Formats: sequence, C-alpha cells, structure tokens
Amino acid sequence: MARWGKCDFKELERLNERLEQLSSVDFDTFCREAANEIAARLLAKVKKRTPVGVIPKFDEPKTVKVQGASGKSKTFLTRSGAIRDKYWSGYKGGTLRDAWTILPVEKHGDQYLVTVVNNTEYASYVEYGHRQTPGRYVPALGKSLKASWVKGRFMLTISTQELETQAPALLQQKLYLFLKEVF
Repeated sequence: MARWGKCDFKELERLNERLEQLSSVDFDTFCREAANEIAARLLAKVKKRTPVGVIPKFDEPKTVKVQGASGKSKTFLTRSGAIRDKYWSGYKGGTLRDAWTILPVEKHGDQYLVTVVNNTEYASYVEYGHRQTPGRYVPALGKSLKASWVKGRFMLTISTQELETQAPALLQQKLYLFLKEVF
C-alpha cells in the first residue's frame, strides 16, 4: 500500500484569507477611480488639441503720424488700428480650452459613464465645423470670408478614439497594481 505523504495547508489558508479580503474590497470605488483617471487623461488630451484664438495680424501699422501745414504733427489710428482697439483690446484667448470639464462618474447597470463637456456656445462649431457666407465682411478680422465651409478640429473625437485604444492597457495596469496589493 502506498503512502499519501504529508500536506501543509497553511499556504492554501493564506490564499483563502486573501481571497476573502479581496471580496470585501469595494470594487465600485476601484472602478470609479479608474474611470476618473481615464477621464483626466482624456481631458488633458482634449485641452492640448483645443485651438486658442490668436489676434489676427494686420498689414497696416496701428497709428499714422501726420504733419500739418503749421508744422505740428498729430497721430491718428489707421483702419486696422481702430479694428484692433475696438475688437481685440484686452483679448487673451483660451476661453474654449479652459471651459472643458469632467462631470462626476455615473453608474448605469454594470457600466461607468464619464462625461466630458464644454459649455462654450461655439464649442460644437469648432469641433465639427460650420458654414459661413463667402464674401461677407467681418469687421473683427478686417477681411471678407473666403470659404463656405470651415473644417472642424475634432478635438474631443480624436482624443476619445486615441484613448479607447490606450484604455485596456491602462485598466490592466491599474488592476495589476490593485491585485498586487492584495496578493
């Protein structure tokens, strides 16, 4: 008759304790943290891609110095100088870029939903493009419009597609670190 030998169950008992510890951990918190991390990465990518308005360059100088018959000189605003003062004085840019925000993570069934929004009224026009009337004079630019369609920049669309390819690796790494702590 054969002998079965000795068996030490201490390691199996430790594994069982760790698995019980894992079952007591709140997976909802883990999933929300992972969703927030992915949302933060998306926000960074979108902000990086969002264009910032630039003050147009005007061909003419801002002011012109004119000398009168009496020999006195007087300084006047040029047409482009008047446009700069009227429409572009105090302009800083970056309103669209600064308006991106992340809403709190929502849970719908077994899915977690992260919403990234931009409440600027012209954000959708910059994202997807817009129509315009060629030949219309725009005083703020000091020029007439040329094209009938302005192409969109697709800041959010491209960033979302990029992150969808990176998300599985990010989640795998986060899950690995989470399980590493338990085991």
